[in-house]
Amino acid sequence: MKNYALFILSSILFFCASCSDDDNDAYKTYEVSIQLVYPTDSELSAVSGVAVTLTSNTGTIYDSTTDENGKADFTVPAGIYEAAASEQRALDGYTHILNGTQTGITITTSWTNGEVVSLSLTESTSGQIVIKELYVGGVQKDDGSGNYQYDKYVILYNNSEQTATLSNFCLGMVNPYNAHSAINDYEDGVLSYANSGYIPAGCAIWYLEDDLTIESGKQVVIALNGAIDHTTTYSQSVDLSNADYCTYDIEDFNSTSYYPTPSENIPTDHYFLAYKYGQGTGWPLSNNSPAFFIFTTQDQDPVTFASTNDYHYTNNRTGNAVWCCAKVLNEWILDAIEVFSADKIDSSNKRLTDDIDAGYTTLTNYYGHTSYRNVDKEATEAIADNSGKLVYTYSYGTDPSGIDAEASLANGARIVYQDTNNSTNDFHERSQASLRD
Repeated sequence: MKNYALFILSSILFFCASCSDDDNDAYKTYEVSIQLVYPTDSELSAVSGVAVTLTSNTGTIYDSTTDENGKADFTVPAGIYEAAASEQRALDGYTHILNGTQTGITITTSWTNGEVVSLSLTESTSGQIVIKELYVGGVQKDDGSGNYQYDKYVILYNNSEQTATLSNFCLGMVNPYNAHSAINDYEDGVLSYANSGYIPAGCAIWYLEDDLTIESGKQVVIALNGAIDHTTTYSQSVDLSNADYCTYDIEDFNSTSYYPTPSENIPTDHYFLAYKYGQGTGWPLSNNSPAFFIFTTQDQDPVTFASTNDYHYTNNRTGNAVWCCAKVLNEWILDAIEVFSADKIDSSNKRLTDDIDAGYTTLTNYYGHTSYRNVDKEATEAIADNSGKLVYTYSYGTDPSGIDAEASLANGARIVYQDTNNSTNDFHERSQASLRD
């Protein structure tokens, strides 16, 4: 009987010891490092603080962040894992988006602690700054004697989730200034510079001496003509006396109709200056069909760029300074808009190449209408904080989203605008300038 009891006790002790050994194996952990590998052609390299996850096949998620060399360390139990990393970084006016996953990372008892697994990242970019609105058409005079068109402006908007800081920021437009004017730049139906890697900026460029900074979801208003309150004389016009920036360089463009002395509300270091290589007393941005774009000269000083003969282009009219342009490299261009006059569509020609802007929007000028960017409905509605803030009773145009962006912004919403590099898809004709809302 005693021998039997001893046998039972020994069995129990052996079973408990076995369970203890199994439990130890189950809770044993292993050290693994995930090394982020950046694309070889990327401007970006490893930084600290990038979030990396390891997800087990049972759904457990482990979090870590990279060190300055792009390596993230984990301590995890045995299992099969998927590593993932995602990073967004702002650089030169673009949001650089990096993503990567690595599946099938199998950690067993044979795993060597500290073993490094490479996680290759792929990169895509999207512009941070978009042209939200371009107002160039002017209005009817109060006395019915004609129209007034010296109240042009553009609104730039930070469409990204990061603050944008731009150096050597510039404004440009393409010859001919009206889309329906004769154009010498077509050869067999194709723009002569279509595959040349540049867009010709006509007459002059405007440049900002200091950096331009726009916070996420915020905008800046740039008065392209008089930075004054135009409504004091023309009630249907706009008040640009509180614009954030203005174009004003009386040495190069001395037309006081175009450029009266700016409002004292605008600091002088917020004046865009001109470098003129063409002719004229005012920058002749079309009031019915401009091709307008924004760009940076990146590491090159704008004046150095614009004054260099190697960058000059005469629009197939050699020696004629009226048609002199500067070759703005495609990779410098942040955003662009092509506008056709609503009553001259059939006789209008594209001046921006398809890789910059594949379409056009239309404008009826002289009645306070404006070119306004459509809302990205899906992206805007996906923002959790927008719940209850979006306004859908839009009456100023045919934005396919149906969202009234200005009313929603006033309601505290964060708007994401559509950006497909195609003005036909991205813009609509708004019957009232947003500054009058």
